[in-house]
Amino acid sequence: MGKGATTKQAILDTALRVASTHGLEGLTVGELASTLDISKSGLFAHFGSKENLQLEVLAAAAERFTQAVFVPSIRVARGEPRVRALFERWLAWGDSEDMPGGCLFISSAFELDDRPGVLRDALVKTHRDLMDALGHAARLGVEEGHFRKDLDVAQFAFEMYSVVLGHHLHARLLKERRTNARTRTAFERLMDYARPPP
Repeated sequence: MGKGATTKQAILDTALRVASTHGLEGLTVGELASTLDISKSGLFAHFGSKENLQLEVLAAAAERFTQAVFVPSIRVARGEPRVRALFERWLAWGDSEDMPGGCLFISSAFELDDRPGVLRDALVKTHRDLMDALGHAARLGVEEGHFRKDLDVAQFAFEMYSVVLGHHLHARLLKERRTNARTRTAFERLMDYARPPP
């Protein structure tokens, strides 16, 4: 990796951590340049605009999410084991060093939900891709016989996503000490519902 690519990666690493705690709008060129000890013009040379920086931060987060959550989970057996792996790795992702303020996709959803534009469009695509992937994992669970044949996989994905959203809110905002236990209880109820009747 050349010097320019190394510098750009360092900027994205720092920007990702900042965006996790301060939001995408909290990314300021001046603060990033100061933190990284580079000039503002040097930082702009890599991205061209604040919006491009924000878009690249989202793309970098999506790639890291894929590597941390999806790639290892795909190595797990199809069906319920894979769904469980996705769930556990998704929770761990929100607590990783890359995300000191929790999952960027969740926090950005509240930041951008009513603000049209390319940044919101990119975030919507990321969320839709994740929902589709969860639905696909549930569909494989049906094919493997782990889940009921009449399972509405889109509803399953919605509810699994909702459990993680609830986890984020209770852990980050409310600082509820029983969040992990409640999150797993909610997830197990979803899995019980998804399985074929005895």
